[in-house]
Amino acid sequence: MAALGLIAAGAGSAAAVECRLALLLAMDVSSSVDAAEDALQRGGLVSSLISPEVKQAFFDADLPVALAVYEWSGRYNQEVLLDWTLIRDEATLLRAAERIASSKRSHNDFPTAMGYALGYGAGMFERAPTCLAKTLDMAGDGQNNEGFSPRQAYANFPFDGITVNGLVVNGADFEAETGLIAFYKGQVIRGPGAFVEIAQGFEDYERAMRRKLERELSAPVMGAASPSLTEPQG
Repeated sequence: MAALGLIAAGAGSAAAVECRLALLLAMDVSSSVDAAEDALQRGGLVSSLISPEVKQAFFDADLPVALAVYEWSGRYNQEVLLDWTLIRDEATLLRAAERIASSKRSHNDFPTAMGYALGYGAGMFERAPTCLAKTLDMAGDGQNNEGFSPRQAYANFPFDGITVNGLVVNGADFEAETGLIAFYKGQVIRGPGAFVEIAQGFEDYERAMRRKLERELSAPVMGAASPSLTEPQG
């Protein structure tokens, strides 16, 4: 797209810009996620990445997307599943999806230390390719229950220029989980245009992730929209 070239030129040295978006996906593997649920979210992420809609969104612009994925749970329990990879073509995207598909869960008995997970993500962005925009995608099925809060993470780690979106995995009892949605909306999402996508249980993870990736990959590089909450749709 010509518009992306103009934005890159306006941002400084166009030659230094490698990608239009650095997209970092963070997956919850805390103790509240059992083995069957983890299989649903891991498989759902893989399926959404190679879905026709998401593939089109990856390649619907001149500049590529840099993609990375990590899983998180306790204070010191984060594991990179896919390090920063420039998704230049379908073959690279397929290899990235295969890397995630073949990954093994690193931890299963630690609490939900989201502040630490966010701090870890900020560190990953420090070694990301130079992109026009940065988005951290936090998925989870529970509120922070160990260590410092997301707000404290934002105050103490380098989050300038990073948009944080959320994927809430809602429990079977929707009313019981409204606090989780409010937590994500009030404390987790951050930056212009930040939003929350809702999966109604892990069985709905693939649909929610696909919808969220489409939105993130298709978003304007620069914008000033207000944070929003997205309810599930078909």
